[in-house]
Amino acid sequence: MIEKLLPRNEHTIDRAIRVALGLALLAMVFTGPHTLWGLVGLVPLITGLVGSCPLYTLLSIGTCPVAPRSGV
Repeated sequence: MIEKLLPRNEHTIDRAIRVALGLALLAMVFTGPHTLWGLVGLVPLITGLVGSCPLYTLLSIGTCPVAPRSGV
């Protein structure tokens, strides 16, 4: 059920970049300009941790390698 709602569509490297970017943006809330714009970092952080990007799902794209089907 949850796999249909949040299909895994991010490669491991894509996920690592998203988590790093999210943490860097969140750090701006506490260091640097001290603005709440750093909370934008929650988006890449959450999508990186979950492994599913809603925008990728809407556009039917993904960076996750597809496993070959067996028996067909």
